Amino acid sequence: MVRIAKIKSAFVCQNCGYSSAKWVGKCPDCSSWNSLVEEETTVRPRTQGTGLANEPVLLHSVKSMEEERMRINVGELDRVLGGGLVRGSVVLVGGDPGIGKSTICLQLSHNLAETGKKILYCSGEESVQQTKMRADRLGAAGSDKFYIVNATDIDAVVEFIKKFLPDVVVIDSIQVVYTSLLSSSAGSVGQVRECASILTQLAKKTGISVILVGHVTKEGTLAGPRVLEHIVDTVLYFEGERFSNYRVLRAIKNRFGSTNEIGVFQMVSSGLAEVKNPSEIFLAERPKEVSGSAVVPILEGSRPVLVEIQALVTKANFGITRRKAQGLDHNRLSLLVAVLEKRGNLKLFDKDIFVNVVGGMKIEDPAVDLAVCLSIASSNFDKVIPFDTVVLGEVGLASEIRSITNATLRINEARKLGFKRCILPLTNYQAAKSEGQEDMKLVPASDLGDVFYNLWKEI
Repeated sequence: MVRIAKIKSAFVCQNCGYSSAKWVGKCPDCSSWNSLVEEETTVRPRTQGTGLANEPVLLHSVKSMEEERMRINVGELDRVLGGGLVRGSVVLVGGDPGIGKSTICLQLSHNLAETGKKILYCSGEESVQQTKMRADRLGAAGSDKFYIVNATDIDAVVEFIKKFLPDVVVIDSIQVVYTSLLSSSAGSVGQVRECASILTQLAKKTGISVILVGHVTKEGTLAGPRVLEHIVDTVLYFEGERFSNYRVLRAIKNRFGSTNEIGVFQMVSSGLAEVKNPSEIFLAERPKEVSGSAVVPILEGSRPVLVEIQALVTKANFGITRRKAQGLDHNRLSLLVAVLEKRGNLKLFDKDIFVNVVGGMKIEDPAVDLAVCLSIASSNFDKVIPFDTVVLGEVGLASEIRSITNATLRINEARKLGFKRCILPLTNYQAAKSEGQEDMKLVPASDLGDVFYNLWKEI
């Protein structure tokens, strides 16, 4: 007796992937309004043996496989990936429109093809001729190992992969790829999840690395639903303003490396060029003799980066104060302002406070606390922080300056860029002094009062 597949529909949230049997105006999972869309799902009868796995074995009896990585020869990209592209891995590259996702994928495909790797670039949003025009502009069209095809049907893509057996497959983008097993339109939650699952299973079975390009929704989530991020092995996200020349590539998830590393690129006419010393870029236009500016050496993975923190404190005009932070956590800013008012005796209750991280960086390093406090105090008192001074330290609720990690590495980076004085926590001062820092004057501080006295003795 032939069993006919049943057709049923479900309402799926296009933001988070929540599924409901009936339509509701507000998603119970992510609280977004009017995001549930009806999608028809085909329930296929299970065949015998489907989903069976290998027999369980003892973990210590499993033979370890040596990790093999493909070097892309782009230092910033290799660093974020953890040393290169792992065979059989699935990488999702996301970011705002025009940020450089397709550009970096064309460049890495060209570099891998130049090393002898076979590349299959599946472009679903551009024709082959249009992609060739962009590749000529980037200088990435001269290899005989670089194949390109315009395909959106996942079955056709899989057939091309099985036919050519490339080392790396690039899908640009996952939103336009669809499977005929689902009647929903391309880009819906069901289509994105199903196509990504098919490509992931193929990558694990064949050892072919897959790179997926994913767009972001208006809320800023990668490729729509979060379920896609759980399927892939690595999630790379481009940060930075669209109309700025600089881009920061950050690993949000990485099963084969650290998620603390970042890569800095500059958008030029020939594509994305890596920036090997981002500290010079972020401090290139730093103003002199201006209050409200402080420099802090932060740590992004194993790389120290010097960034400028700017603050502006002004009188509130309408009685309602504003606290705005760009590149910092807003809650952290509110906490530091409260510490300055309570412990530092600053009258900020009637002031508007704006804090900005120059260069578009997003900082989570607690060592930035002292720089934020000093920049706010500098703007409030209209007192200039010396131009050759860097500050670092975590600020506690009692205004104590707490120690931070890898202080010596940060101080060395500041010294290379010509800074002469560093204000740091007392614990880190003792350790750094024992290691010897002849070219850098180290100023220890135990609380905010010590810092204010060392900078502005008359306050």
